Amino acid sequence: MTLPLHTEFDGIAALREALNQRKVSARELAESALQAADARSHLNAFVHVDAELTLAEAQAADDALAKGSAGPLAGVPIGHKDVLVTQHWRTTAASRMLENYVSPFDATVVERLRDSGAVSVGKLNCDEFGMGSSTEKSAWGPTRNPWDHNAVPGGSSGGSAAAVAADLVLASTGTDTGGSIRQPAALCGVSGIKPTYGTVSRYGMIAYGSSLDQAGPMARRALDLLEMLDAMSGFDPRDATCVEACQGHENASGRVRLAFARLEQAGTGSQPLAGLRIGVPSEFFGPGLAPDVAKAIETALSQLESLGAVRVPVSLPHTELSIAAYYVIATAEASSSLSRFDGVRYGHRAREFADLTEMISRSRAEAFGAEVQRRILTGTYVLSHGYYDAYYLKAQRIRRLIANDFQRVLSEQCDVIAGPVAPTVAWNLGEKSDDPVAMYLADIYTLAVNLAGLPAMSVPCGFGEGANQKRPVGLQLIGNYFDEARLLYAGHAFQQATDWHLRRPEQN
Repeated sequence: MTLPLHTEFDGIAALREALNQRKVSARELAESALQAADARSHLNAFVHVDAELTLAEAQAADDALAKGSAGPLAGVPIGHKDVLVTQHWRTTAASRMLENYVSPFDATVVERLRDSGAVSVGKLNCDEFGMGSSTEKSAWGPTRNPWDHNAVPGGSSGGSAAAVAADLVLASTGTDTGGSIRQPAALCGVSGIKPTYGTVSRYGMIAYGSSLDQAGPMARRALDLLEMLDAMSGFDPRDATCVEACQGHENASGRVRLAFARLEQAGTGSQPLAGLRIGVPSEFFGPGLAPDVAKAIETALSQLESLGAVRVPVSLPHTELSIAAYYVIATAEASSSLSRFDGVRYGHRAREFADLTEMISRSRAEAFGAEVQRRILTGTYVLSHGYYDAYYLKAQRIRRLIANDFQRVLSEQCDVIAGPVAPTVAWNLGEKSDDPVAMYLADIYTLAVNLAGLPAMSVPCGFGEGANQKRPVGLQLIGNYFDEARLLYAGHAFQQATDWHLRRPEQN
């Protein structure tokens, strides 16, 4: 099957140069991406494509290029996760509750990427309201992993990861509440970064856990993540959780690019990571880690050492408590966030009901999927009288202990923490559908980062073995607050020395 036109260029920077030199047009790129999305519709990565809207954005990019006023992402084909509201495309959060919803405004992330010239191919599949680790909980059916169609792509941003892995788009947006960018990126063999909480506006993101949710980009290359993140980030007065100033900069916009450039200038030849202290937590390498994943991670750590990094053994003793703390806090926040979906103002409304109370309960029972209902009920329970102190307050105390663990390690022992993203490679579709706890355990290495609000990324670093030899493995890099540039620089250096991120699945 013919690869889309954008695959002929080595990332966003090369594509931008080709567009500026008129070697290719934004319209040609958009048409090629639309054809690819249609040809690979069996992956179910996209849930809403509108060629007219996409080609209109491409024409605007071409016009800006002709006038010399194009933004840094002009003509770059991207896709948006279906929890970021869009003014013209439907935004359903992969739920029947919002089956035909079209927002009257764009999310800030969508707005900023469009203003930078990026061309949206459409909306990408995900677990319903971002609640899941496999993109099997979508009301529009599961997304398939491009590397193995019998496997899950991870979740909840599985459509975003699959679209990049299958070359349907050059980059995509995702959201990460407990690993929902990093885990699908790892399972699909692409790169993804969750930035520091508050550096990318949450305005227009359909909330799951408001103190945990954070939008971020996915792409093949760390350098492309830098391009996307630079356009997405920055202070937004419409988001009360957005960081107004950080590390001596007026706001988050441009901060990562400047810091990355400084690190690149300081790099030395064959050892660009000279002196970088990489903490390796013992808790990330326990009995739950699959041997083939452990082997790939060890090889990746050795590669980082060959680039000049120094391995430092560290401990994050409260890691094992992160699942319990996360699912108390996240479900509590979900029960509050989703209370707005009552059938009164927007969303699904039951056809038959006797009174307002019955209308609300029937509307929710009909439109919310089983996993969403499970989390709402759990969250309501832990916030109820008599259980708030026993569960919710204790979970918040554990959250502080987890954040303290990270601060102790990152301020005293190392610059970056490294380890696996997930304990196994992608599992088969349906394999864990009837076991929610097994599904929750797939996020054991990612949840703590969201509880602490830290930045973290995933880069491809190998494949499984035996029956899993075509299923990718991701290396996780975790940094201190506002230190995304160091993560991206380390990821870029690793990708300069390896080719895992350039490998493509044989079948699409």
